[in-house]
Amino acid sequence: MTSLADFAEFDFTDPEGRWTRPVFRRGSGPAVIVIHEMPGLHELVLRFAGRVADAGMTVFCPSLFGAPGRELTPAYYYGTFAKALCVRREFVVWAGGRSSPIVEWLRALARFVHGECGGRGVGAVGMCFTGGFALAMMTEPAVVAPVVSQPSLPLTIGPGAARRRGEIDVSADEIACARQRFEAENLSFIGLRFSDDPIAPRQRFETLRRAFDDRFEAIEIDSRDAKHDPRIAPHCVLTIHLDDDNQDGPTKRAEVRVIQFLKAATGA
Repeated sequence: MTSLADFAEFDFTDPEGRWTRPVFRRGSGPAVIVIHEMPGLHELVLRFAGRVADAGMTVFCPSLFGAPGRELTPAYYYGTFAKALCVRREFVVWAGGRSSPIVEWLRALARFVHGECGGRGVGAVGMCFTGGFALAMMTEPAVVAPVVSQPSLPLTIGPGAARRRGEIDVSADEIACARQRFEAENLSFIGLRFSDDPIAPRQRFETLRRAFDDRFEAIEIDSRDAKHDPRIAPHCVLTIHLDDDNQDGPTKRAEVRVIQFLKAATGA
């Protein structure tokens, strides 16, 4: 299993000096930023990142919340989730049509790593809480290959949940910029979710289809094909619920497709 010991660590501060976060790096070739899911940069996010690096890319894993490398437990998962709800300065949790302020830091990281690694541009993979971040990053010209995996914001619980199922945490201006760039530069993006996932509902993918048409490649996997995990229902396509024992199964094919997409788009 890939661990933090397989990565080099550095701190990155955005040009405005608002935030400094640790970033873990591995590999060589064009850059791909893998933005972890809840509850943090756990071992299965690192496993996916390691496979991206093994495919000929330099993978960068920022740590935005949680404890890097900590074992994934229910207490850790729900504790980190509760803390993230309180950090409103960095994350927009309840409102659709807005991206989180921390996306600016991620755009700055993309500019930095593209300057260092070269290639056609930078890939960005967002997962769960950070799923929509990858699409919002398209306002940074260095980003050319967004992957939106099980996008979970805005949250689909509490008052207004029905409306929020069809929303995503990306602003109208960011969507317009992404649409223009996809057409002008012949780019596209991938989204992934499980069929019965209420946290990343089908209405959200319907919204993305209407906004981006054939520039959006939707990979929707039957929840029955997810690897069983008692900690959480089928949700984490590239990590917890990826069935690594079934090399011909839908989740493994999805992982392979994502890595192929990142290689082609970044020029690896």
